[in-house]
Amino acid sequence: MTDTPVEDSRPPRRRPAPAPAPARRTAPRWRAVPMWRRGRVPAALGLLTALALGDHRLVPGLGLGLGSLWESALPWSGLVAVAALLCAALRRAPVAACAGGVLAVVWAVVFGPVLLSGGPAPTGGGAGGPGLTVVTHNVNAANPDPAGTARALLAAGPDLVALEEVTDAALPAYRDVLERTLPHHARTGTVALWSRYPVTESRRLVIDPGWNRSLRAEVSAPGGPLAVYVAHLASVRAGVTGFATAHRDRDIAALARALDAEPLRRVLLLGDLNTAADDRALAPLTSRLTVARGESGSGVGFGFGFSWPAALPLVRIDHVLTRGLAATATATWTLPATPSDHRPVAARLSA
Repeated sequence: MTDTPVEDSRPPRRRPAPAPAPARRTAPRWRAVPMWRRGRVPAALGLLTALALGDHRLVPGLGLGLGSLWESALPWSGLVAVAALLCAALRRAPVAACAGGVLAVVWAVVFGPVLLSGGPAPTGGGAGGPGLTVVTHNVNAANPDPAGTARALLAAGPDLVALEEVTDAALPAYRDVLERTLPHHARTGTVALWSRYPVTESRRLVIDPGWNRSLRAEVSAPGGPLAVYVAHLASVRAGVTGFATAHRDRDIAALARALDAEPLRRVLLLGDLNTAADDRALAPLTSRLTVARGESGSGVGFGFGFSWPAALPLVRIDHVLTRGLAATATATWTLPATPSDHRPVAARLSA
């Protein structure tokens, strides 16, 4: 009898699968780029911004008002330096670091004096003391609390207060508060002036025949007669063809002609000029008058005295300009926000 082999019914033993090979770590793609080639885009942007900041007249308008827009936003060019330096740190890009450093140096040279001159905002104002304390404020035609706004302006102790967008309905409230301290008053259209000192003459200043929102007054101020101009220039509108500045620029030219014909030696211009002092469009005024700078820190606008928009000020479009007074203001500062979309701007001037 032959023995029949017995098959093994047990399943075959499976060999363990080989362990997967460890994944190879790949370096970020940017590390494969030589260091001197990293961050070339932010470096170029930083150097172009430094050039445009150092001589902002080089930025062309291109018929779109771009030069004017750039000059109104000059202080914010420092953000480009921050971006370039941040890129340099993240990507280890020395070229971007150098460009960011160059822009930071140019920015510090241009704006450092403004920041270093800052100090506490004056309290108590002029109150008839030596020199003049002046305030200008676009109060907003829709202001729901004109009396409260007027009281806030008096906190600066002003000798002169110029208001823009004063409506017929709100005028009694402004007069009731302001004339307790500033008894002399002039008004035409939507602009008005209150003074501690006698207003001997006032009239409408026609710089825009279609609007009545500029005046000239003569004030018997310390040091002699003072011509005070209050103006609210046309706004800039953004459209498909760029920034429409023609209306405002016509107002500027007409106001410059009025200043050329001014007989008094001492001149003060207060108002909402709807652009920054460095805007080339304002040159017809800034070539005839001195912008009151002498910034005093108030915690608003990072020392630049930005006045618009009130909730988050980005640019200063409300100004004090002088002729025949001190070359620079003792101090300028912004007051706390009111129900307006502008912040009030104040300046202390030597008589």
